[in-house]
Amino acid sequence: MTMRLNAAIVVLLTSLVAATYGFGIYLFAQLVPDMQASLGFDFSYVGSITASAQFGFLICALLAVWLTPKIGGGWMIVASGAICALALLLIPLSDNILVIGTLLTLLAGTAATVFVPMVDIVARVTAYRYRGLAMGLVSSGTSYGVAVNSLLVPLYAAQGEWRSVWWWVGLLTVAMAVLVLVVFKKAGLLSKTPPPTVTTMAVDRAVSNTRLALIKPWILMIWSMNFLIGFATFPFQTYLSSYLRTELGFDVQFSAQVWAVIGFVGMFAGLVVGWLSDRTGLRAAMLLVYSCVVTAALIFVVHPYGYWPLVAAGLFSTAFYPIFGLIPAYVSKLASSSAMAVSIFGVANVMQGSGGMLGNYGAGLLASHSGSFAGGYATISGVGVLLIVLTLKLPKEAPEATSADLTANYPTAN
Repeated sequence: MTMRLNAAIVVLLTSLVAATYGFGIYLFAQLVPDMQASLGFDFSYVGSITASAQFGFLICALLAVWLTPKIGGGWMIVASGAICALALLLIPLSDNILVIGTLLTLLAGTAATVFVPMVDIVARVTAYRYRGLAMGLVSSGTSYGVAVNSLLVPLYAAQGEWRSVWWWVGLLTVAMAVLVLVVFKKAGLLSKTPPPTVTTMAVDRAVSNTRLALIKPWILMIWSMNFLIGFATFPFQTYLSSYLRTELGFDVQFSAQVWAVIGFVGMFAGLVVGWLSDRTGLRAAMLLVYSCVVTAALIFVVHPYGYWPLVAAGLFSTAFYPIFGLIPAYVSKLASSSAMAVSIFGVANVMQGSGGMLGNYGAGLLASHSGSFAGGYATISGVGVLLIVLTLKLPKEAPEATSADLTANYPTAN
């Protein structure tokens, strides 16, 4: 394959991440006030839907690990893109909140079924020395999706045409899915390949490693931290637009600007913080991002006025996109073997998703009962402080990386 074709494949993979992650729950979070006014659901329903979406991600991540070796990573990605496009186009056709919730859960599932086989595809089309750069670009796809949302929402939602936003992102995803099919076929990526050695060995040996993992205090701390990361970061975004517009009184244009800041900063945060962690250490980078989460949440509690929500958005984005790569990188340096590291990642992913489910549902209930989102953001700041304390208690990482590829095999919920 030519270098130009390889670059096109990486760009298309990035676009699918933008669609499956950015155009699903993230767009829903921006449109909650408009859809709420039209369809008449409360914030506890929002919490239930986002929790259901996270559950769908977890189930489909496991499904992708089992199904990818049977049909091939190329076909898995193509099918996921097509299903994502169909779900996006069906949302504006429905007035039933249960149907919309089901479609949002399906969208979250396609995010997992795109990301899991993506590692194999990137390895096949990218030279080894450029794989980190390629995966960094692909992993930033969510921020590009959020940026597109921030352009479309003020154009249509302000006029009560929230359905048009879903139509546009659905049509964009149809175009992406068709391009992926054409380019993958041209590149020969639709042929079934043997399953990646690391993935299959990790799955087969995960059970035997579980007892050993459970007796190591630092691993228990890592799992606890993943739970807390999901618990804090997912509801921060889920209720952001609702807090800004329904409680603080900002208009849809300002809300879109806040999301645009999140998307713009996220385009660069992963690469910059990753570069910084190589020089200062992973724990120092973790302390930085958790401090950003605490500060951003406190701004929304103490002084969420004027331009300060924009500052909070920038701080949160600086933390959110890098967060999901720092812990896997840390584990890969401390785990005694590749199989052990991947086993830890598997449990960490479940813990992270479980934390996100509980955090979204709990924040929705709290807002419904208290009538304010401030309590939820105060809780997030407290969780961020706890993450800082746990990070300080982690042992220092080994100077040598034990595996450069393990972190890429960890499917995260952005």
